[in-house]
Amino acid sequence: MLSSKADDFARKVRSCDTRGLARVLSMVENGHPLAHSILHSLYNPERSCLTIGITGPPGGGKSTLTDRLITYWRGNGNKVGVIAVDPSSPFSGGALLGDRIRMQDHASDPEVFIRSMGSRGHLGGVSGTTRDAIEVLAAASYDPVIVETIGVGQTEVEIASLADITLLVLVPGQGDEVQTMKAGIMEIGDIIVLNKADRPGIEQLEMSVSASFELIPDQAERPPVIRCSAQTGEGLDKLTDAIVSCAFSGTGRKATARKRTTLILGSIIREKGRELARKLVSDRYGSVEEAIESILEGKTTPYEIGEVLSGFLENKQENRE
Repeated sequence: MLSSKADDFARKVRSCDTRGLARVLSMVENGHPLAHSILHSLYNPERSCLTIGITGPPGGGKSTLTDRLITYWRGNGNKVGVIAVDPSSPFSGGALLGDRIRMQDHASDPEVFIRSMGSRGHLGGVSGTTRDAIEVLAAASYDPVIVETIGVGQTEVEIASLADITLLVLVPGQGDEVQTMKAGIMEIGDIIVLNKADRPGIEQLEMSVSASFELIPDQAERPPVIRCSAQTGEGLDKLTDAIVSCAFSGTGRKATARKRTTLILGSIIREKGRELARKLVSDRYGSVEEAIESILEGKTTPYEIGEVLSGFLENKQENRE
Protein backbone atom coordinates (compact mmCIF):
# COMPACT_ATOMS: atom_id res chain seq x y z
CA MET A 1 0.00 0.00 0.00
CA LEU A 2 1.29 3.42 -0.90
CA SER A 3 2.12 5.72 1.98
CA SER A 4 0.14 8.93 2.42
CA LYS A 5 3.36 10.90 1.81
CA ALA A 6 3.90 9.20 -1.55
CA ASP A 7 0.26 9.95 -2.46
CA ASP A 8 0.77 13.60 -1.53
CA PHE A 9 3.84 13.90 -3.73
CA ALA A 10 2.04 12.17 -6.62
CA ARG A 11 -0.84 14.66 -6.32
CA LYS A 12 1.59 17.56 -6.43
CA VAL A 13 3.11 16.21 -9.64
CA ARG A 14 -0.30 15.73 -11.30
CA SER A 15 -1.38 19.23 -10.29
CA CYS A 16 1.84 20.62 -11.82
CA ASP A 17 3.08 22.05 -8.53
CA THR A 18 6.53 23.18 -9.69
CA ARG A 19 8.19 22.92 -6.29
CA GLY A 20 6.62 19.53 -5.67
CA LEU A 21 7.69 18.34 -9.11
CA ALA A 22 11.28 19.46 -8.52
CA ARG A 23 11.28 17.71 -5.15
CA VAL A 24 10.01 14.44 -6.65
CA LEU A 25 12.64 14.56 -9.41
CA SER A 26 15.33 15.01 -6.75
CA MET A 27 13.91 12.06 -4.80
CA VAL A 28 13.96 9.91 -7.93
CA GLU A 29 17.48 10.97 -8.84
CA ASN A 30 18.83 10.36 -5.33
CA GLY A 31 17.08 7.03 -4.72
CA HIS A 32 14.78 8.25 -1.95
CA PRO A 33 12.85 5.43 -0.19
CA LEU A 34 9.53 6.89 -1.39
CA ALA A 35 10.61 7.20 -5.04
CA HIS A 36 9.34 3.78 -6.19
CA SER A 37 5.96 4.29 -4.50
CA ILE A 38 5.55 7.68 -6.17
CA LEU A 39 6.51 6.26 -9.58
CA HIS A 40 4.09 3.38 -9.06
CA SER A 41 1.28 5.88 -8.47
CA LEU A 42 2.19 8.06 -11.45
CA TYR A 43 2.88 5.42 -14.11
CA ASN A 44 0.52 5.34 -17.08
CA PRO A 45 1.57 2.99 -19.91
CA GLU A 46 -0.72 4.70 -22.41
CA ARG A 47 0.33 8.27 -21.70
CA SER A 48 0.11 10.51 -24.75
CA CYS A 49 3.31 12.44 -24.00
CA LEU A 50 5.88 12.32 -26.81
CA THR A 51 9.50 11.75 -25.76
CA ILE A 52 12.21 13.16 -28.03
CA GLY A 53 15.84 12.17 -27.53
CA ILE A 54 18.59 14.43 -28.86
CA THR A 55 22.02 12.83 -29.10
CA GLY A 56 25.27 13.10 -30.97
CA PRO A 57 28.94 13.99 -30.51
CA PRO A 58 29.99 16.95 -28.34
CA GLY A 59 29.83 20.39 -29.95
CA GLY A 60 26.98 19.47 -32.27
CA GLY A 61 24.67 22.25 -31.10
CA LYS A 62 22.28 19.97 -29.23
CA SER A 63 21.39 22.60 -26.61
CA THR A 64 20.72 25.27 -29.24
CA LEU A 65 18.56 22.80 -31.16
CA THR A 66 16.68 21.93 -27.97
CA ASP A 67 16.07 25.64 -27.41
CA ARG A 68 14.59 25.93 -30.92
CA LEU A 69 12.32 22.92 -30.41
CA ILE A 70 11.04 24.37 -27.13
CA THR A 71 10.12 27.55 -29.02
CA TYR A 72 8.28 25.52 -31.66
CA TRP A 73 6.14 23.54 -29.20
CA ARG A 74 5.47 26.53 -26.99
CA GLY A 75 4.21 28.28 -30.11
CA ASN A 76 1.73 25.42 -30.46
CA GLY A 77 0.56 25.90 -26.89
CA ASN A 78 2.31 22.82 -25.43
CA LYS A 79 3.91 22.58 -22.01
CA VAL A 80 7.48 21.39 -22.59
CA GLY A 81 9.69 19.37 -20.26
CA VAL A 82 13.44 19.13 -20.78
CA ILE A 83 15.90 16.73 -19.18
CA ALA A 84 19.46 17.80 -19.94
CA VAL A 85 21.98 15.15 -18.91
CA ASP A 86 25.44 16.53 -18.22
CA PRO A 87 28.71 15.13 -16.86
CA SER A 88 28.64 14.81 -13.07
CA SER A 89 30.70 16.80 -10.63
CA PRO A 90 33.24 14.43 -9.05
CA PHE A 91 32.49 16.05 -5.69
CA SER A 92 28.72 16.51 -5.46
CA GLY A 93 27.50 14.10 -8.16
CA GLY A 94 25.41 16.93 -9.62
CA ALA A 95 25.44 18.23 -13.19
CA LEU A 96 28.55 20.24 -14.06
CA LEU A 97 26.89 22.33 -16.75
CA GLY A 98 23.78 24.44 -16.18
CA ASP A 99 21.49 24.03 -19.17
CA ARG A 100 19.22 26.78 -17.84
CA ILE A 101 22.08 29.13 -18.79
CA ARG A 102 22.02 27.86 -22.38
CA MET A 103 18.22 28.12 -22.56
CA GLN A 104 17.73 31.50 -20.88
CA ASP A 105 14.84 32.48 -23.14
CA HIS A 106 12.73 29.70 -21.60
CA ALA A 107 14.10 29.39 -18.08
CA SER A 108 11.51 31.81 -16.70
CA ASP A 109 8.57 30.41 -18.71
CA PRO A 110 6.19 28.68 -16.25
CA GLU A 111 5.11 26.30 -19.02
CA VAL A 112 8.66 25.04 -19.56
CA PHE A 113 10.41 22.84 -17.01
CA ILE A 114 14.15 22.35 -17.52
CA ARG A 115 15.99 19.84 -15.37
CA SER A 116 19.74 19.25 -15.48
CA MET A 117 20.77 15.80 -14.31
CA GLY A 118 24.27 14.50 -13.69
CA SER A 119 25.20 11.29 -15.50
CA ARG A 120 26.90 9.97 -12.31
CA GLY A 121 29.13 7.73 -14.38
CA HIS A 122 26.28 6.10 -16.29
CA LEU A 123 27.63 5.06 -19.69
CA GLY A 124 24.58 5.39 -21.91
CA GLY A 125 24.83 9.12 -22.50
CA VAL A 126 21.91 9.50 -20.08
CA SER A 127 21.49 9.26 -16.34
CA GLY A 128 20.38 5.99 -14.78
CA THR A 129 17.24 7.75 -13.51
CA THR A 130 16.40 9.53 -16.77
CA ARG A 131 13.78 6.87 -17.53
CA ASP A 132 11.93 7.61 -14.30
CA ALA A 133 12.26 11.39 -14.69
CA ILE A 134 10.53 11.14 -18.07
CA GLU A 135 7.56 9.37 -16.47
CA VAL A 136 7.32 12.05 -13.76
CA LEU A 137 7.27 14.90 -16.30
CA ALA A 138 4.74 13.04 -18.44
CA ALA A 139 2.48 12.65 -15.38
CA ALA A 140 2.75 16.42 -14.86
CA SER A 141 1.28 16.92 -18.38
CA TYR A 142 4.46 18.06 -20.10
CA ASP A 143 4.28 17.10 -23.77
CA PRO A 144 6.75 16.69 -25.33
CA VAL A 145 9.57 15.75 -22.97
CA ILE A 146 12.93 16.42 -24.62
CA VAL A 147 15.99 14.49 -23.38
CA GLU A 148 19.37 15.95 -24.34
CA THR A 149 22.27 13.57 -23.78
CA ILE A 150 25.86 14.31 -22.76
CA GLY A 151 27.46 13.88 -26.15
CA VAL A 152 30.07 11.16 -25.85
CA GLY A 153 29.88 9.13 -29.06
CA GLN A 154 28.99 5.46 -29.38
CA THR A 155 27.96 4.98 -25.74
CA GLU A 156 24.89 7.15 -26.34
CA VAL A 157 22.81 4.40 -27.88
CA GLU A 158 20.78 3.95 -24.69
CA ILE A 159 18.69 7.03 -25.49
CA ALA A 160 17.00 5.01 -28.27
CA SER A 161 15.47 2.77 -25.59
CA LEU A 162 14.02 5.76 -23.72
CA ALA A 163 12.73 8.06 -26.44
CA ASP A 164 9.85 7.63 -28.86
CA ILE A 165 11.87 9.56 -31.46
CA THR A 166 15.65 9.94 -31.44
CA LEU A 167 17.39 12.79 -33.26
CA LEU A 168 21.04 12.09 -34.10
CA VAL A 169 22.77 15.46 -34.48
CA LEU A 170 25.92 15.63 -36.63
CA VAL A 171 27.94 18.64 -37.78
CA PRO A 172 30.50 19.31 -40.52
CA GLY A 173 34.16 19.04 -39.66
CA GLN A 174 34.11 15.69 -37.88
CA GLY A 175 35.99 13.96 -40.67
CA ASP A 176 36.51 10.27 -40.02
CA GLU A 177 34.48 10.42 -36.79
CA VAL A 178 31.37 9.46 -38.74
CA GLN A 179 33.16 6.27 -39.79
CA THR A 180 33.79 5.32 -36.16
CA MET A 181 30.12 5.83 -35.32
CA LYS A 182 28.74 3.51 -37.96
CA ALA A 183 28.85 0.43 -35.76
CA GLY A 184 26.64 1.93 -33.06
CA ILE A 185 25.30 5.42 -32.92
CA MET A 186 24.38 5.77 -36.62
CA GLU A 187 21.73 3.07 -36.24
CA ILE A 188 19.80 4.75 -33.43
CA GLY A 189 18.61 7.90 -35.18
CA ASP A 190 14.98 8.00 -36.26
CA ILE A 191 15.93 11.33 -37.86
CA ILE A 192 19.48 12.36 -38.79
CA VAL A 193 19.98 16.09 -38.22
CA LEU A 194 22.86 17.73 -40.09
CA ASN A 195 23.25 20.83 -37.95
CA LYS A 196 25.30 23.95 -38.73
CA ALA A 197 24.31 23.54 -42.37
CA ASP A 198 25.58 27.06 -43.10
CA ARG A 199 29.16 25.88 -42.53
CA PRO A 200 31.59 24.49 -45.14
CA GLY A 201 31.68 20.71 -45.41
CA ILE A 202 27.94 20.06 -45.15
CA GLU A 203 27.87 18.30 -48.53
CA GLN A 204 30.71 15.96 -47.52
CA LEU A 205 28.93 15.20 -44.26
CA GLU A 206 25.73 14.32 -46.07
CA MET A 207 27.66 12.04 -48.43
CA SER A 208 29.30 10.29 -45.44
CA VAL A 209 25.93 9.74 -43.79
CA SER A 210 24.47 8.36 -47.02
CA ALA A 211 27.43 6.00 -47.33
CA SER A 212 26.89 4.79 -43.76
CA PHE A 213 23.37 3.67 -44.71
CA GLU A 214 24.97 0.87 -46.75
CA LEU A 215 25.43 -1.00 -43.47
CA ILE A 216 21.71 -0.90 -42.73
CA PRO A 217 19.87 -4.10 -43.77
CA ASP A 218 17.97 -3.78 -47.04
CA GLN A 219 14.59 -4.34 -45.36
CA ALA A 220 15.21 -1.62 -42.76
CA GLU A 221 13.82 1.84 -43.34
CA ARG A 222 16.36 4.64 -43.91
CA PRO A 223 15.87 7.58 -41.56
CA PRO A 224 15.22 11.00 -43.07
CA VAL A 225 18.25 13.29 -43.25
CA ILE A 226 17.50 16.95 -42.50
CA ARG A 227 19.88 19.84 -43.02
CA CYS A 228 19.36 22.73 -40.62
CA SER A 229 21.05 25.43 -38.59
CA ALA A 230 19.85 25.71 -35.02
CA GLN A 231 21.69 29.01 -34.78
CA THR A 232 19.97 30.74 -37.72
CA GLY A 233 16.74 28.75 -37.84
CA GLU A 234 17.36 27.50 -41.38
CA GLY A 235 15.63 24.17 -42.02
CA LEU A 236 13.93 24.04 -38.61
CA ASP A 237 10.49 23.88 -40.26
CA LYS A 238 11.54 20.74 -42.19
CA LEU A 239 12.87 19.19 -38.99
CA THR A 240 9.71 19.82 -36.98
CA ASP A 241 7.61 18.48 -39.87
CA ALA A 242 9.75 15.33 -39.88
CA ILE A 243 9.36 14.91 -36.10
CA VAL A 244 5.58 15.27 -36.29
CA SER A 245 5.42 12.88 -39.25
CA CYS A 246 7.58 10.33 -37.43
CA ALA A 247 5.47 10.64 -34.28
CA PHE A 248 2.28 9.77 -36.11
CA SER A 249 3.67 7.10 -38.44
CA GLY A 250 3.93 4.35 -35.81
CA THR A 251 1.70 1.36 -35.29
CA GLY A 252 -0.65 3.02 -32.84
CA ARG A 253 -1.03 3.91 -29.20
CA LYS A 254 -1.24 0.34 -27.90
CA ALA A 255 1.95 -0.68 -29.70
CA THR A 256 3.74 2.38 -28.29
CA ALA A 257 2.47 1.56 -24.80
CA ARG A 258 3.72 -2.02 -25.15
CA LYS A 259 7.16 -0.86 -26.35
CA ARG A 260 7.52 1.62 -23.48
CA THR A 261 6.39 -0.89 -20.87
CA THR A 262 8.67 -3.61 -22.25
CA LEU A 263 11.69 -1.30 -22.19
CA ILE A 264 11.00 0.00 -18.68
CA LEU A 265 10.39 -3.45 -17.22
CA GLY A 266 13.50 -4.83 -18.93
CA SER A 267 15.58 -1.99 -17.51
CA ILE A 268 14.21 -2.53 -14.00
CA ILE A 269 14.82 -6.30 -14.23
CA ARG A 270 18.45 -5.65 -15.18
CA GLU A 271 18.91 -3.18 -12.32
CA LYS A 272 17.27 -5.38 -9.71
CA GLY A 273 19.09 -8.43 -11.05
CA ARG A 274 22.42 -6.69 -10.47
CA GLU A 275 21.33 -5.69 -6.97
CA LEU A 276 20.26 -9.24 -6.15
CA ALA A 277 23.46 -10.74 -7.55
CA ARG A 278 25.63 -8.37 -5.51
CA LYS A 279 23.65 -9.20 -2.36
CA LEU A 280 23.98 -12.95 -2.92
CA VAL A 281 27.72 -12.68 -3.53
CA SER A 282 28.09 -10.54 -0.40
CA ASP A 283 26.04 -13.00 1.66
CA ARG A 284 28.24 -15.93 0.60
CA TYR A 285 31.69 -14.30 0.47
CA GLY A 286 31.32 -11.34 2.84
CA SER A 287 31.46 -8.70 0.12
CA VAL A 288 32.12 -8.35 -3.61
CA GLU A 289 35.65 -7.21 -2.79
CA GLU A 290 36.25 -10.34 -0.70
CA ALA A 291 34.91 -12.48 -3.55
CA ILE A 292 37.46 -10.84 -5.84
CA GLU A 293 40.23 -11.65 -3.36
CA SER A 294 39.05 -15.29 -3.24
CA ILE A 295 39.27 -15.45 -7.03
CA LEU A 296 42.77 -13.93 -7.05
CA GLU A 297 43.88 -16.40 -4.37
CA GLY A 298 42.69 -19.33 -6.48
CA LYS A 299 39.92 -20.37 -4.07
CA THR A 300 37.18 -19.90 -6.66
CA THR A 301 36.57 -18.44 -10.13
CA PRO A 302 34.07 -15.94 -11.55
CA TYR A 303 32.38 -18.84 -13.33
CA GLU A 304 31.89 -20.82 -10.14
CA ILE A 305 30.30 -17.76 -8.56
CA GLY A 306 28.05 -17.52 -11.61
CA GLU A 307 26.99 -21.13 -11.07
CA VAL A 308 26.24 -20.35 -7.41
CA LEU A 309 23.92 -17.53 -8.51
CA SER A 310 22.21 -19.76 -11.07
CA GLY A 311 21.78 -22.50 -8.45
CA PHE A 312 20.12 -20.04 -6.10
CA LEU A 313 17.60 -19.03 -8.77
CA GLU A 314 16.90 -22.67 -9.66
CA ASN A 315 16.29 -23.53 -5.98
CA LYS A 316 13.91 -20.59 -5.64
CA GLN A 317 12.00 -21.80 -8.69
CA GLU A 318 11.79 -25.38 -7.37
CA ASN A 319 10.54 -24.20 -3.98
CA ARG A 320 7.89 -22.09 -5.69
CA GLU A 321 6.65 -25.10 -7.65
